[in-house]
Formats: sequence, C-alpha cells, structure tokens
Amino acid sequence: MTTPPTTPVPATAPDPGPIAPGATSPTDPGSPPPDPPEAASPLPLAEPPVAGRQGNYAGAVTRLVAFAADVGASWGVFTVSLAAITFAIQLVTGKKIDLTQGHISAVIVLIALVVWEFIYFAYQWTLSGKTVGMALLGIRVVGTAGDAITGRQAVIRTVTLPLSFLFFGLGFLGILVNRDRHAWHDRMAKTVVVYSWDARAARLRWLAKQDPSTPA
Repeated sequence: MTTPPTTPVPATAPDPGPIAPGATSPTDPGSPPPDPPEAASPLPLAEPPVAGRQGNYAGAVTRLVAFAADVGASWGVFTVSLAAITFAIQLVTGKKIDLTQGHISAVIVLIALVVWEFIYFAYQWTLSGKTVGMALLGIRVVGTAGDAITGRQAVIRTVTLPLSFLFFGLGFLGILVNRDRHAWHDRMAKTVVVYSWDARAARLRWLAKQDPSTPA
C-alpha cells in the first residue's frame, strides 16, 4: 500500500502580536523606516571674545590712558629711587637731609628726572616698541611701513614728545583728525601707534575650546 504524496506547507512568520493603533508592522514592506533618534542639541555658547583691531591705528583714548599709566609708573619708580638714595645718604652721614630742598639740589633732582624719563621711554621703545602702559593697553609703536621701530626713531620720538604738549596740547590734535592718527612727535620720528593685541586669534582659540567636536 502506497502513501499519497503530501503537499509542503509554507512556513509562516511568528505572530508579532497586536499592533497599536496608528503603528505599522515591522514586516510590512510598505512602511517607512523609523526616524533616527534626534541628536542632542549642543548647549548654547556664551558670547565669544570680540574680534580685535590688531594693526589698526590706536585711538586717542587708548593712547591717553597708556601715557597716563606710563607717567604714573615712571614717577613711582623715580620717587622710590629718590627715597632710597636719601635713606642711604642718611645712613652714611647720620644726618637727615632732603634732596628737594635748596636750589642746587632741586636742579640736580630735576636733571635726574629728565634723564630718567628719557631712559624710560627711549629704552622701552627701542627694546620692544612699547612701554609698560602701552603693553597694558595692547598698543605699540612701529614705523610708518609697519616695521619695528629703530633706536634712532625711539630717541627722536622721546626728544620731540614734549613738543606735542605746546600750545595746550595742539600737537596731539592730529590723533583725532588725521587718518593715520599722527601726533607731532609721530611725524618727526616717522612712527605710528597701532593695536598689537591679537584678539582675533584669542577668539579662534576660544571657539575651538567651545566646539564639542574638537578633541580634548
């Protein structure tokens, strides 16, 4: 007795169970793929540093504040030095003296002050193109072509600086009205004062630190 051939039964996928209203079956070929998970938005960045003005001519207010800081620094150093010299003389002689009293002493102190102010400005301008006050305000002295200032230019600029104070500071008027912001002593020394602090580079470094994609 022969057994009749059996017809193979196609395999069926397991029942995925009830589907929520509005949802599509994962096995439905017509259903769109699920949306990828939304990436977490980065935290808002704080306000970055303002782009700087490196290479632009320095303004009158910046130059005035820098000069005032230099006057205070130079006078402070001179006063402390004068007090130290007076104290040393008193230790040696045993007498209390005042170097500012008397005509001869006053003339000597005045000459010493003029020499010290000349050294203070001329030496720093020759060395780096900027004094202590200019470094604090982010400005420096350069040649009219943007090159480093020479020792000769530094000396001329220092010697002619008092001329800009003549006639109620008329020599500084060019800082306000001229395109290159030249004062009298700038023209005589063929120099200009520009901003030297690279705020743009600081801005780029700040943004690089805030960028979450930048490796630590």
